[in-house]
Amino acid sequence: MLSKILLSLILALGLSLSGCYTGVVQPNKQTRYYIVQKGDTLFAIAWRYRLNAKSIARWNNLKDPYVIKPGQRLRLAYSGSNKAKTETAKTSKSSSRKQQATQAKKKVAEVKAPGSWSWPLKGQLISQYSADRNGIDIAANKGTAVKAAASGRIVYAGNGIRGYGNLLIIKHNATYFSAYAHSRKLMVVEGDDVKRGQKIAEVGSTGTNRNKLHFEIRKNGDPVDPLRYLPR
Repeated sequence: MLSKILLSLILALGLSLSGCYTGVVQPNKQTRYYIVQKGDTLFAIAWRYRLNAKSIARWNNLKDPYVIKPGQRLRLAYSGSNKAKTETAKTSKSSSRKQQATQAKKKVAEVKAPGSWSWPLKGQLISQYSADRNGIDIAANKGTAVKAAASGRIVYAGNGIRGYGNLLIIKHNATYFSAYAHSRKLMVVEGDDVKRGQKIAEVGSTGTNRNKLHFEIRKNGDPVDPLRYLPR
């Protein structure tokens, strides 16, 4: 009798989780370190934990191109008091005037970046951005071309982040990144430079239950509503 009850509970839990989008691990006080797994990249880890890759590199004394190895322990310097933002603020205050001037110039350029976004594909918008869903979902036929929403460099191409299936992450500048999930086929590899409107993948259903594109934009590691940036 007890075994039947346990089986029923397991099945119910499985069904309740099957419809949830679980691609992002929410930060918490206990998640202060991460052990690098095979296939991990610094940008993928940053995406998973909603952090900035440069911040993780700084906290772990990593130099560009941020090479990490399986078994390596990385410090994730944040806590419930938002330690990451506090540390970043302290670093900014201690910067020299020259560094501050350089950062100011970069910010001017970054503010212009959203004006250059374009839709990654034409399809039916089936899910909008929310606190639980870090991006939008666009339904389209299997094999439909997925295009880069803005120019940049591919910093992740793979399927190592749970809930995303075959995933591409593009770095557009120091502030903005975009992601393209559930693709049937990836047309580019890490390190490739891509132009806005260039075909980078094909719509599929990897990591999900239907053919669609899950599209995200992140600013300084934090998810933002893509509809605020995409042309109307």
